[in-house]
Amino acid sequence: MSDARVEHLTTSGVFALDGGSWDVENNVWLVGDDEEVMVIDAPHDADAIISAVGSRDILAILCTHGHNDHVNAAVKLGDAMDAPILLHPEDRVLWDMTHPDREPDGELTDGETFEVAGTELTVIHTPGHAPGAVCLYAPGLGVLFSGDTLFQGGPGATGRSYSDFPTIVESIRSRLLTLPAETVVNTGHGPATTIGAEEANVPESA
Repeated sequence: MSDARVEHLTTSGVFALDGGSWDVENNVWLVGDDEEVMVIDAPHDADAIISAVGSRDILAILCTHGHNDHVNAAVKLGDAMDAPILLHPEDRVLWDMTHPDREPDGELTDGETFEVAGTELTVIHTPGHAPGAVCLYAPGLGVLFSGDTLFQGGPGATGRSYSDFPTIVESIRSRLLTLPAETVVNTGHGPATTIGAEEANVPESA
């Protein structure tokens, strides 16, 4: 029996890449119960995340990808809460732009599963927005945490370094649109959607 629930907060800051910077609001997702949680992405404001977690144990900080606006508070959060930071190895090139002197504590691998509060989270490698982008799927909750791979309205952005539009389309079509249509998609920015609602917004091919 799972007592896991999903909690949500937003943090604000700056996304910077390729010499540009943009003001952004990021979603932070907590999956767990009254005792333990997983944190999905740690952007901008470690103190706000620490406050939301409270006295619970953070089993891990799962980074959907290495862009600064998803990991810039991860080290402070991890150190404060004694929680390991996990990232797909193909996104180290992006992580190192933000944290050149600190490695992640471990790697996320495609198909890997984590358990928190009696529910499972499965890692789905979905390159395109970033080479090591991942989504986290919780079938017991009917929820996908899509990072910046899939949004309300379709695929994430691919106009900057280390991104590729044909790759993200293939990732979404082969790895995400195969999930149940009613699956709720909790995104890295903006409102939630569902797999079924986004099928029409993803091209057949790039």
